[in-house]
Amino acid sequence: MGDPDQAASAGNSYKYSNAGRCWENEYLINPLVEIIQSFDLSDRRLFEVGFGNGWTADHIANLGYQITGIEASRAGVEVAKKNYPDLHLHFGNAYDDLNSKFGRFPVVYSIEVIEHCQFPRKFIKSIYDLLQPSGRAIISTPYHGYIKNLLIALLGKTDAHYNPLWDEGHLRFFSEKTLLTLLLEAGFQDIEFKRVGRFGPLSKSMIAIAAK
Repeated sequence: MGDPDQAASAGNSYKYSNAGRCWENEYLINPLVEIIQSFDLSDRRLFEVGFGNGWTADHIANLGYQITGIEASRAGVEVAKKNYPDLHLHFGNAYDDLNSKFGRFPVVYSIEVIEHCQFPRKFIKSIYDLLQPSGRAIISTPYHGYIKNLLIALLGKTDAHYNPLWDEGHLRFFSEKTLLTLLLEAGFQDIEFKRVGRFGPLSKSMIAIAAK
């Protein structure tokens, strides 16, 4: 769950100090696993864009999947390789030509990464190009909608939530409509959304599931 833009310029983004479960996993990992297991996969190779410290990749690999992934934080890659040496995890940028280097996969997932991207269209294209024909993309990002945005403003939490002083922080704040538009532009189809964390219009994140 690293930051491809900052790492591209600095070479060392998020400072991962351990390989433990990240806070996002508390409400994202179970829905992610449920979605993956709902697919009828004879080819159990998955690709993760932005694996962070490697915890998610390892968790899914232990369910019988073969995980390959890239991460733009050198600290994250170092921690992941040390703690999960059997996984195919590499330093890389989401804007690289990943398809030429790694091939195509039946499923590509990315958890809480796109909101950090300066160029979300390039990010989505990389995921699209990594997929086999009829492959599935799973992309999560913090959820934003009218009611949640209004409540944030009414509670005086705007500066904290959209914090412009957070180095390596969120650059994009997606609603279902804007993420849907982005996915359709890239050529995805059969797009559906699942909200996770809290409930309904106050959900913490949303997960988009899309077919190539």
